[in-house]
Amino acid sequence: MKLKEVTSGTPEERLAELGLDLPPVPEAVADYVTHTQIGPIIYTSGMLPWIAGDLKFKGKMGAELTVEQGYEAFQLSALNGLSLLRSITGDLGKIKRIHRLEGTGGATPDFFDMPIALNGASHLINTVFGEKGAHSRMIYSNPSMPIDCATLLVFWAEV
Repeated sequence: MKLKEVTSGTPEERLAELGLDLPPVPEAVADYVTHTQIGPIIYTSGMLPWIAGDLKFKGKMGAELTVEQGYEAFQLSALNGLSLLRSITGDLGKIKRIHRLEGTGGATPDFFDMPIALNGASHLINTVFGEKGAHSRMIYSNPSMPIDCATLLVFWAEV
């Protein structure tokens, strides 16, 4: 499930080499903002696995979804985060560092592969940003997710 290795180019060029397009910038779905910024650190709200409001992964890992589908859902959540970060900075090359990812996945009580699923986001970030993408992370498992989404991902990024 690891992405192919890409070692040169800008973050946008690396995405293109991977054959990945950024989805439209996600909008808030309730009474909150999509991000806040304190000094050089951008904190995003939870990024879901959707494209233009169409939720692509619903349900729980361990029931309706496999770990592979969880990996894809976290990767799509990460692409939404990158789309938001690009809209804020104008260029992903302005990101100095991705400091942290916090992932929450919908899962059954007996699903223990959440770290493997979250690798969908980590592999993407590490590939796109190289050493600037080396991040800490936290994974949460939840039996009930907002709007039945499979994954939710929060970024802490430095500009």
